[in-house]
Amino acid sequence: MQGQIDIPLNEKGQIQAGDVAKKLHKVHFDEVFSSDLLRAKQTAEIIMLSRKIAVKTTKLLWERSFGRHEGKSYEVYNRDLKEAIKKYQKLSEHERYKFRMDKGIETDEELLTRALTFIRETAVAYLGKTILVTTHGALMRYLLVHLGFGTHEELRWGAIKNTAYFKLISDGVDFFIKESFGIEKKKIIS
Repeated sequence: MQGQIDIPLNEKGQIQAGDVAKKLHKVHFDEVFSSDLLRAKQTAEIIMLSRKIAVKTTKLLWERSFGRHEGKSYEVYNRDLKEAIKKYQKLSEHERYKFRMDKGIETDEELLTRALTFIRETAVAYLGKTILVTTHGALMRYLLVHLGFGTHEELRWGAIKNTAYFKLISDGVDFFIKESFGIEKKKIIS
């Protein structure tokens, strides 16, 4: 669990970012924003390598803080927080937003507040423009849940693959998901 540990892209990550650059090569971007954590910033720089646009960075796009669990495996996280995870899973979607798994771990609400601040300000400031934003899986996951793309159960941990993306359209007020790639939404059978 990397969280806010600032590590560079490894060779595989660089290759994956290059693959996304190829997929997006025909898309015109007016601006580029990224988390200032190195792995996201490097992804943006690789995507924009052949273009003449500087990457602007912001802490609003940082990955979720996982507190004392950053740098540890998911197995350790799941073992250490077994009771908190059980409690979280029993909460309603609304109650989950304020629930803190452990000291130092951001709540869904804290993560979303900074993400939505960025998204709303950018949508208003760049209305009618095409903006590339590079960020992290947890932030993307909770933003997608908030926007109604899926529930917590449909977008489980690991649902957002490395270099996954979605196209978000805004009229300055509302937001709509137009397309997605690399997001594995689990089907829930009732």
